[in-house]
Amino acid sequence: MTYLYARTSATAKRAALRAGLKSGELLRLPGAFNPLTARIVQQTGFEGVYVSGGALSAAAGLPDIGLTTLTEVAGWAADIAASTDLPALVDADTGFGEPLNAARTVQRLEDAGLAGCHLEDQVNPKRCGHLDGKTLVTPQDMARRLRGAVAARRDPDFLIMARTDARAVEGLDGAIARAKAYVDAGADAIFPEALADAAEFAAFRAAVDVPLLANMTEFGKGPNLGVDQLRDLGYNLVIYPVTTLRLAMGAVEAGLRRLAADGTAAGLLDTMMTRSRLYEVIDYDQYGRFDGDVAAFTLPSDA
Repeated sequence: MTYLYARTSATAKRAALRAGLKSGELLRLPGAFNPLTARIVQQTGFEGVYVSGGALSAAAGLPDIGLTTLTEVAGWAADIAASTDLPALVDADTGFGEPLNAARTVQRLEDAGLAGCHLEDQVNPKRCGHLDGKTLVTPQDMARRLRGAVAARRDPDFLIMARTDARAVEGLDGAIARAKAYVDAGADAIFPEALADAAEFAAFRAAVDVPLLANMTEFGKGPNLGVDQLRDLGYNLVIYPVTTLRLAMGAVEAGLRRLAADGTAAGLLDTMMTRSRLYEVIDYDQYGRFDGDVAAFTLPSDA
């Protein structure tokens, strides 16, 4: 059989994510801001793909302040999820509105082939989790947001994670109290945003008994912990949400400055992905084989 895009169904990817969370291993999910990046994430040996709202906003030339819509995020995330056999977890911001909106968000993301999403407890529109000036909804309002999402879920393996931004607003104890309430409301896992140090990661793990996600974003408020330390702390997932975008755009900017200065790209060739490697990543030859097989098909003579 010839496969285009992923070989693995969305149902199987969701089951794989659930199994990974039960395995005791730390699942590593680098961010992918487009399908090509997701393919490279898979080919370099990671366990999943993360679709960051901040990275998608930046790729669209927008700040991460809730300007992107459900339609945009679901469309972009669907293309990313379809390009890889890895499970993809998507940032669903605040669910794009009230509990009914969160319910529709979950069903739309299920249909888009995602393995799970996280919803956060900021007001709508939200702010980047590592910026000051965040405002939270009440714990009761967030619980209703989660109840709407959980009630709308059709595939029981679709992961619904609650993100709390309360550490920066209400302190560590407030964040832990909210996390426990969100588990009671039906969240499968918790994403504590912007914890200050390893001790706070440990305190969260000691207090909450569902899978936990660690955000190892660069230039943020928290520490940059390694996988061995996160594993020892008992975390189940780690995301690197904007790493690939920052790597790519840093290289793009440096390359364009040199192109402008030199008037030629000749001096940049050794920094580029080659044509042959690009074709390997996108499996160019397989598309040709598929097209050739279809073109060679003939009906039986007695048809």
